[in-house]
Amino acid sequence: MSQHEMTVGPEGYLATPVSSRGVVLPSKGEGLVLGKVVSEQQAIDEAARRLLNAKNPTIFPGPLVLWAWNEQAKQEAKVVKALAKAIPAKLIPMPDYRPKYPKIVPEKEINPNHPNLTIWQNKIDVCLFVGVHCHQSNIALKIIRGGTNCFTIALCTFNGDDEAHITIRDLTAATIQRIVDAVERLKRTRPS
Repeated sequence: MSQHEMTVGPEGYLATPVSSRGVVLPSKGEGLVLGKVVSEQQAIDEAARRLLNAKNPTIFPGPLVLWAWNEQAKQEAKVVKALAKAIPAKLIPMPDYRPKYPKIVPEKEINPNHPNLTIWQNKIDVCLFVGVHCHQSNIALKIIRGGTNCFTIALCTFNGDDEAHITIRDLTAATIQRIVDAVERLKRTRPS
């Protein structure tokens, strides 16, 4: 099967899973950018560039970093805040995965079952998922890719998320710090 290059949506109501189109998860030390396997550093640099050049970059921290359930989560949460400050980006939490019916305030919280509504309401052009369980991020990212033109980035504790436009696997606080460093490096080299 030939390798598929992802595009920024909207792709339609039922977007085809990218894994069925030949996108494979990256190996250790690698990431994905638009469905292509690249080095982890290339994925980090591209994520930093996309976040910095966005009109309305937004970070969606999930339960794995929000609830301080272990030392790793506490460290990652601190660096996520540093990343939001460095860009600067809005933070909209995804504290749990229960449906928020009948009403959600999309400026304050993302509804993981209808993330496209939060994307549309806030006019988000680039979003970053961090600390979201794999099964939930996969569904939410597919909905975003199918129904919006938002560019998606997923930082994953395990193997990455093929439904994101950029994914970086084996997440640690140090990995997030590398994205902060890449943002700061790009800001220094930008023309004033």
